[in-house]
Amino acid sequence: MDFRDSDKGKGVQENGQEINEIERSKIGIMRALIDREDPSAKEVDDLMIRRFLRARDLDIEKASSMLLKYLSWRRAFVPNGSISPSEIASQLTHKKLCMQGFDKKGRPIVVGFGGRHKPSDGTLDDFKRFVVYSLDKICARIPKGQEKFVCIGDLEGWGYSSSDVRGYLACLSILQDCFPERLGKLYIVHSPYIFMTVWKAVYPFIDNNTKKKIVFVENKKLRSTLLEEIDESQLPDIYGGKLPLVPIQDC
Repeated sequence: MDFRDSDKGKGVQENGQEINEIERSKIGIMRALIDREDPSAKEVDDLMIRRFLRARDLDIEKASSMLLKYLSWRRAFVPNGSISPSEIASQLTHKKLCMQGFDKKGRPIVVGFGGRHKPSDGTLDDFKRFVVYSLDKICARIPKGQEKFVCIGDLEGWGYSSSDVRGYLACLSILQDCFPERLGKLYIVHSPYIFMTVWKAVYPFIDNNTKKKIVFVENKKLRSTLLEEIDESQLPDIYGGKLPLVPIQDC
């Protein structure tokens, strides 16, 4: 996997704003620490280091430990550098994750259909590989100058046959520990009442930064809420927009 989002020697910008001096200083210290511990860290760029720093409130020791753990995990879990579709064919069959369009900030829009997830169709590791495959695809589509994506979690048709607490916790762990500061916002839509039982089990494991990005949307306010941050031309057609959804494997 190519970690280089930008030239390390140049000023790094996010949405037109350069890294501030405090972050720049801490990035330099952290780079020296991780380069000494793991030679592969030399492929990590400043933006990635900053994401891990921000995920740990700019604590260099905690962020360094988090990033080194990620690099070790990545080598073990994705030894070939990427997950191939053939490895997760059963997960891709149901087209439970789609991607199309960008919000007003230029963040890619992803739609996940919770009701299409069937835990019985594969092992927990199969699902983890699907999550990594999907996040790699999403991050590759994030344009320069932006670091995050927006997700619409659609729970229409969700029932206990789709319920997968172990899978949800695994997905959450990968997102928070291995792809920190990538999620910009999560809209949960068409949420059935019975989902709240599962939500109560998962919620304590969501870190505070992630919790702030989650919005439950009422059905009657669905289109108007999404249009606040997504132009109609970029909104998925199933929510009254103009773009048809494309399965993640076809993006």
